[in-house]
Amino acid sequence: ISKSHHPRAVEAATKYFLTQAAASALVLFSSMTNAWQTGQWDITQLTHPTSCLILTSALAIKLGLVPFHFWFPEVLQGSPLTTGLLLSTIMKLPPIALLYMTSPSLNPTLLTTLAILSTALGGWMGLNQTQIRKILAFSSISHLGWMAIIIAYSPKLTLLSFYLYAMMTTTVFLTLNTTKTLKLSTLMTAWTKTPPLNAMLLLTLLSLAGL
Repeated sequence: ISKSHHPRAVEAATKYFLTQAAASALVLFSSMTNAWQTGQWDITQLTHPTSCLILTSALAIKLGLVPFHFWFPEVLQGSPLTTGLLLSTIMKLPPIALLYMTSPSLNPTLLTTLAILSTALGGWMGLNQTQIRKILAFSSISHLGWMAIIIAYSPKLTLLSFYLYAMMTTTVFLTLNTTKTLKLSTLMTAWTKTPPLNAMLLLTLLSLAGL
């Protein structure tokens, strides 16, 4: 993230590091509280309610679910498009895998609340943006809301949803990287350079929106 040495990039890198470190500490803390109360170290079978609550919050911070989402648009805005692509897809895989493995022991009420908030706010806060990376960040938050809400009922569906989301987001980021587009205003004039690529981008965005 901080490869460009721009102050904004360094700030984004610091935010990313602090958030992820705090969330990792919370994951360890939840397994520790569970071991303390029950004598069981297995993170996939937490039985103590406090541990379940802490683990759910930690994974929400790692993924960037509302209300722990503030770091994600900022970090994405401060990083180049290729790094943004990695952050939105590959770096979401470890927390999703943790969510998948620990889904029986997560707090369902909290997870559902966070998921509904993410889906609503992800769409609502993306409305007022002109920076494409921020719009894609809010799109990611919204999609994660859908993934989190279904994980308790059908974990495989969550994984399928994540794979599809990753594929479409990769397409969008790579297209934007090819046309060197960062703002909506440049996107409006970019169609003259490569009309077929921009038609493809339009279809991918509609697909990402679920149409």
